[in-house]
Amino acid sequence: MTVISNTSPITNLAAVGQLNLLQQLYGSIIIPQAVYNEMAGLPYAVPGTVEVQTLSWIQTQQVVNRNLVTELQAELDEGESEAIALAIELSADRLLIDDYQGRTVASRLGVKITGLLGVLLAAKRRGLIAAVKPVMDALIALPGFRVSNQLYADILRAAGE
Repeated sequence: MTVISNTSPITNLAAVGQLNLLQQLYGSIIIPQAVYNEMAGLPYAVPGTVEVQTLSWIQTQQVVNRNLVTELQAELDEGESEAIALAIELSADRLLIDDYQGRTVASRLGVKITGLLGVLLAAKRRGLIAAVKPVMDALIALPGFRVSNQLYADILRAAGE
């Protein structure tokens, strides 16, 4: 299975100690160079920085179609643009992305997407986590991770919690 990831699924899962779920679900993931740079090219560490530099199951790959990246950057940041372009280039089975605009563009281009909450639902279905709620609550406690009340209820209902 070929799975591409944008920055936020990695950083958020790393922040709550659940990054291993990506390996357990998908075996390995591929990130474009821009996503690697967003995490490892900063003068300070963010959750996931060490992991993208050291874990063999997180692979970095260059995007070949720079024209597509440039076109996508009219609507998205560089990491999202490269993640979508790489997913198209590799005919990826899945793109892990949370940003609403990025999800919209990826879907419009025919890329199959899963957000972080979808990853948690898949992890629960496979018995990798006992419950979605504690992990989702930990994510919500992070600065910048927002979930509407409706989505929160929908995810818990889908998880049977």
